[in-house]
Amino acid sequence: MTRPARPVPLGHPLAARSGGVYGVAFSPDGRTLATANVDHTVRLWNVTHPARPLALAEPLTGHTSFVYAVAFSPDGHTLASSSDDHTVDLWNVTDPDHPSQLGTALVGHTGPIDDVAFSPDGHTLASASDDRTVRLWTLDPDRAIRRLCAAIGGVTAQQWHQYVPELALNQPCS
Repeated sequence: MTRPARPVPLGHPLAARSGGVYGVAFSPDGRTLATANVDHTVRLWNVTHPARPLALAEPLTGHTSFVYAVAFSPDGHTLASSSDDHTVDLWNVTDPDHPSQLGTALVGHTGPIDDVAFSPDGHTLASASDDRTVRLWTLDPDRAIRRLCAAIGGVTAQQWHQYVPELALNQPCS
């Protein structure tokens, strides 16, 4: 029986190697826990047996400052991490024992990014920053192209590089 009014600790606390932990998130299946760490890393933990968590893989590196928040996509295949370095990194965690970075960091905020969240369909990521803005990021380049074409009818080279920098320039709206 669950007793929210009387929680009980499970096992020993997870210890960060250096510094503290700013954020945590469970994967949708509940088997993996991600931690956002002061030492500029993200760590993955196998919590299939919550009283005996096990560290998975090497810490994920890419940020150059404190990591504030982590969030799993609804399908559990992607992890987003946000940082004091004004960036969001995306990670392929389909196999949490062998995670890898997806593309390049998302940039655009002018302040530390305090939180990230995926939309329920997993196609959009929201990031909240000390710069007093929330940014929405489409994670599906084809969808972004269709929306852009529908909104403006054509795409300049500057717009293409702003919205889909990972793809070679073409004229998808013609």
